[in-house]
Amino acid sequence: MDDLGDSVAPYVVKALERFAGFGEREAIVSAGRRLTYADVRREVPALAAALTAHGVQPGSSVAVLSGNRPETMLLQFAAHLLGCRTVWIAGYTPVREQADFLRRARVDHLVYDTSRYLDLAAELLQDWQGTVLCLGPGGQGPDLLAPLPAGSPTLPEPAPGTAPESLFCTSGTTGRPKLVHHEQRFFSSLLLIAEAWMASGAPTLKHLALTGFTHVSGQMTNLLMLFTGSTIVLGEGSDIPALLDLIAAERVSSTLFTPVLLYQVLDHPALDSADLSSLLLLNIGGGPVFPSRLRQAAERLGPVVRLVYGLSEAAFVTEYRGVTVEPEHPQRLRSCGTVFADAQVDVRDENGKPLPAGEVGEVWVTGSLVMTGYWDEPELTREALADGWLRTGDLGYVEEDGYLYLVDRAKDMIVTGRGAANVFSRPVEDVLVAHPEVSAAAVIGVPDESLGEAVHAYVVAVPGATVTGEELRGLVAAELREYCAPSVVEFVDSLPYSETGKVDKKALRARHPDLT
Repeated sequence: MDDLGDSVAPYVVKALERFAGFGEREAIVSAGRRLTYADVRREVPALAAALTAHGVQPGSSVAVLSGNRPETMLLQFAAHLLGCRTVWIAGYTPVREQADFLRRARVDHLVYDTSRYLDLAAELLQDWQGTVLCLGPGGQGPDLLAPLPAGSPTLPEPAPGTAPESLFCTSGTTGRPKLVHHEQRFFSSLLLIAEAWMASGAPTLKHLALTGFTHVSGQMTNLLMLFTGSTIVLGEGSDIPALLDLIAAERVSSTLFTPVLLYQVLDHPALDSADLSSLLLLNIGGGPVFPSRLRQAAERLGPVVRLVYGLSEAAFVTEYRGVTVEPEHPQRLRSCGTVFADAQVDVRDENGKPLPAGEVGEVWVTGSLVMTGYWDEPELTREALADGWLRTGDLGYVEEDGYLYLVDRAKDMIVTGRGAANVFSRPVEDVLVAHPEVSAAAVIGVPDESLGEAVHAYVVAVPGATVTGEELRGLVAAELREYCAPSVVEFVDSLPYSETGKVDKKALRARHPDLT
């Protein structure tokens, strides 16, 4: 299909035109394939034709359960080319949650990766009533990657009123996972951001993608790479030496680490001999970073570290480029940086009134990368969105220079009677991890008869540590306030983390009978 016309999804049309212009430049690199932009431009319409041949129509809902492989990205473009809604399923979530996701999203067609999810799909499909399609042979449905027989249907015209859109599942660390709805505006905005990047004279990148298309952050980053003519290197797993070797072998210039992965890299002896000279951007996102570890990263890796803050509901809010230890601004190691692209940030009180610089309140965000709403949950959407502004549920403040600082999730704030004041988790955790014998820490509020809520700290000490709970309580009291000091310091071997790399405080609360 050479003439894509104006009647199909506009953002996909523009993207494919841009890909044609990039020609033989390398687009996607994986263990098994190296695709040029010319390959992508050719394969996307072919995959859309395969979807059509197997019953997918404009306006259909297409769920995807796939690993980090090139065809996953091509499938996104192909489904959107038809004006379909893609629904992204995380392979690590329990099957009961995946089945609930399919039901709530009203999915018509399920596509799964046979190279990775044969067993999981078999369990998921036991009560499935819709169409099953596969990426690869050997599955319970036709293989979308197999050649089509002669005379197969060509691409249909998208039905009036249909447009590409996507649903993503939140992590669920604060309750039942929600379905975040992003419409074509989100994807068109990424095209515009990419245009601005190219117009600025910024270099094309070679980006190591460790986060797949399941998450908003993975999609946003990978799409920005493709829209700027950069190269995506697909990687998976957490083998640190193999990861560092891949960066060196492919001359990777950009990647995105979760804070947990950053800590693992910093602590691994393989870092001492690793060749990271090609890195221009080491993005860190997906959760808060301890300032002491951020300082370590800046000192060991140089000014390539870039903090990014975003949510499934607002994919990219702020950035802090070239993180370094600034003697005149030492507090910035605790910040999330300044706004990205057309994002705007307000800090507001409980009545929605903007607060002056330096005062703590809820972070409100607006911009083109904010979600449309929560799918099929109008009440939740009304609670989260007001006049185009998203209430993030994060508590923080903005300094006069525009730097945003987060101190807690609103639901995680600890209300203690000891000081007749609220205790925010993040400052306490930062102080605990600043101790040289502490590698990680998390605090929660637990019921207390005299205080209402008491601060309970979970601390992971380094091997051979001699630090005591009393010492750490004294450190917090001295650095912050006495009422911020944990009533209990519990030493643990490790903290529970979600699959997205965030400390799972819901799991920590589950250890306390009064909180379940």
